[in-house]
Amino acid sequence: MSRPGKIVCVGRNYREHAKELGNDVPTAPLLFLKPPSAVTATGDAIVMPTASQRVDFEGEIGVVIGTALRKAAPARCVAGIRGVAALNDVTARDLQKSDGQWTRGKGFDTFCPIGPLHEGVPPLDAITLVTRVNGVEKQRATSAEMVFSIPELLSYISHIMTLEPGDIVATGTPAGIAPLKAGDVVEVELVGLSRVSNPVEAEA
Repeated sequence: MSRPGKIVCVGRNYREHAKELGNDVPTAPLLFLKPPSAVTATGDAIVMPTASQRVDFEGEIGVVIGTALRKAAPARCVAGIRGVAALNDVTARDLQKSDGQWTRGKGFDTFCPIGPLHEGVPPLDAITLVTRVNGVEKQRATSAEMVFSIPELLSYISHIMTLEPGDIVATGTPAGIAPLKAGDVVEVELVGLSRVSNPVEAEA
């Protein structure tokens, strides 16, 4: 899959994840961006930067845009989806908290592993997301548990910025986040659809 033009991410889109971080559930989708340079493929290493003392995994459903969406209704947005892919919104949690805004904590190189694209639109309220570290399950949720559904998210974003072919929307992580350490292997799976697995290394 080619590098996206932009990666639009959604924060706190599962109630239990907002709760575990001590945050309120947003009344509207909470958006931020990850740079395309953060993208890495399955099998490549996630590199933990020396600037951070805590790097967390965040398993997510990545939605890949197939046709341009601008101020589009939810149903139109579904028709504009090219497919879905497993995505890991790797986060330097300490930097995210200290900065207030999230660009640095979310934006390091290798901080956006993305799995192979599943072409087509699966049932958007029935995607099962599972994250494992060293084979041990850490996160499990379905897209039905989202605060804002995938069509709602795409429509909301399209009223702010045009979603262009190849762009990716990362739809939020469920509860169960935890720190990674060098030597770990973290895997995010959209069951039956896509999987991304990456070893974790400390920055040289």
